[in-house]
Amino acid sequence: MLRSFASKRSLQSLLHHHYRRCRQNPQFPIFNPRPFSSSPGPPSSDAELRKYIGYTLLLLGSAAATYNSFPFSEDARDKKAQLFRYAPLPDDLHTVSNWSGTHEVRTRTFLQPESVEELEGIVKEANVRKHKIRPVGSGLSPNGIGLTRAGMVNLALMDKVLSVDKENKRVTVQAGIRVQQLVDEIKEFGITLQNFASIREQQIGGIVQVGAHGTGARLPPIDEQVISMKVVTPAKGTIEISKEKDPELFYLARCGLGGLGVVAEVALQCVERQELVEHTFLSNMKDIKKNHKKFLSENKHVKYLYIPYTDAVVVVTCNPMSKEKGPPKNKPKYTAEEALQHVRDLYWESLTKYRDSGSPSEPEIVELSFTELRDKLLAMDPLNKEHVIKVNKAEAVYWRKSEGYRVGWSDEILGFDCGGHQWVSETCFPAGTLSKPSMKDLEYIEELMQLIEKESVPAPAPIEQRWTACSKSRMSPAYSSADDDIFSWVGIIMYLPTMDARQRRQITEEFFHYRHMTQSQLWDQYSAFEHWAKIEVPKDKEELAALQARLKKKFPVDAYNQARKELDPNRILSNNMLEKLFPSSEAV
Repeated sequence: MLRSFASKRSLQSLLHHHYRRCRQNPQFPIFNPRPFSSSPGPPSSDAELRKYIGYTLLLLGSAAATYNSFPFSEDARDKKAQLFRYAPLPDDLHTVSNWSGTHEVRTRTFLQPESVEELEGIVKEANVRKHKIRPVGSGLSPNGIGLTRAGMVNLALMDKVLSVDKENKRVTVQAGIRVQQLVDEIKEFGITLQNFASIREQQIGGIVQVGAHGTGARLPPIDEQVISMKVVTPAKGTIEISKEKDPELFYLARCGLGGLGVVAEVALQCVERQELVEHTFLSNMKDIKKNHKKFLSENKHVKYLYIPYTDAVVVVTCNPMSKEKGPPKNKPKYTAEEALQHVRDLYWESLTKYRDSGSPSEPEIVELSFTELRDKLLAMDPLNKEHVIKVNKAEAVYWRKSEGYRVGWSDEILGFDCGGHQWVSETCFPAGTLSKPSMKDLEYIEELMQLIEKESVPAPAPIEQRWTACSKSRMSPAYSSADDDIFSWVGIIMYLPTMDARQRRQITEEFFHYRHMTQSQLWDQYSAFEHWAKIEVPKDKEELAALQARLKKKFPVDAYNQARKELDPNRILSNNMLEKLFPSSEAV
């Protein structure tokens, strides 16, 4: 599924925009009909009585006609018509949302420079005018960390490979280039990126700034691949930073959340391009415990996919293909069609139950992938625990029948189909060292699974667990000064498989209940901190204060705020999320 931000207009957004303008500006009137009232005494004649009765019927009829004919879309079932609150949306007002549809803003300022010089002019002018231009990448962050209605700058048109050093395996690129585009352009030189996140649509500037990661206990998060950066700052103009020139700022800004400057160019350390052998097999927690240390140390890439309410654990390992042995000769026991059949059977069974119809309305069901089928199944009753358990068990069967090997280049193999719209919370916590894993990572999962069952959470699969080496970037959740430290990353999820507004709201409420339980029961115990692209700002003041205090214990918040003060004194690169997470001492 293509994951990119979208500009869109809808009647609902028009109405919402007009209503907000009306509330904020008394000169922009909302039509508010005065209630019908009669004179104090009784009517003096039958004619006058009939007149008032006619007025009443006219008013009631008009109200009913307006409600029933008001042009809301069919899926807006929880919306109610508001009389005459309609105005055309200005041509320069854009609605920008993240790919999962969980966050969106409307803005009149969405700038896309084509060169560093143009970007420098934009930043300089915005700083003089004290007008916000928050850097936003591909809009892939589940929490919309790059969004703000005040204004945004996007580098999608700055997407060139500037230089390639084949001998030293280094490449310099404009920060707006997408991961897949970069990989495609440098493969002719026999090099590629060291590691990948689940998807390939991120801009390089964005994937680095939020501390994104792949998996492999010997491989650090992606920000560690950065050798140097060219950053356009509001106060000091364009600066080039590296560990040689300014190590303190470099390690602070490398995972800088877009708050210290707009990353314009990035130099990356690459690796030799290799074919990988992916091995997928089904295991269980008992066997995982026996083999966990071996899995971490002997595989270049490894991840576990847990399926709630089952004992099934999907293990996926990836390693360079042996030139002597060649690709594995093992043939899969089942075809792709056979692996999907159990899921399709559950779909037909559930379709009859939930729609009371023997004939499906979607004959193209045989063309759907597993994740698309899962979305359709969950959409039937996403918060019914028993239904979700059935879907999870069908997923376990799918993975059992999908066991086997796959060979391909790293950018093809290391990706993962994450499914459709979703809420995600991913935490990172220390898991010992590569030579001596603490096993805290498996303890975390066991407690999480017990919590899910105890609280009857309708938790879909998978719960994904990955590992990385440490990062030297001070703002990375995986930061450590010890080279041998490893970190585990665990993601919980709830899908938003429907566009029904009421149902999406209910799923959202259930997800945040699920997330809050993990937070209160597990985070402090395991020193777990959320991924920057998945952290959500609490609305409750006490919860926000507690989060701020937690972040200050883990990260160099004072140093980060001081750098922001020096490089962006007018906070033009900030947004509400950054201000809430890292309030300045003056604000506090």
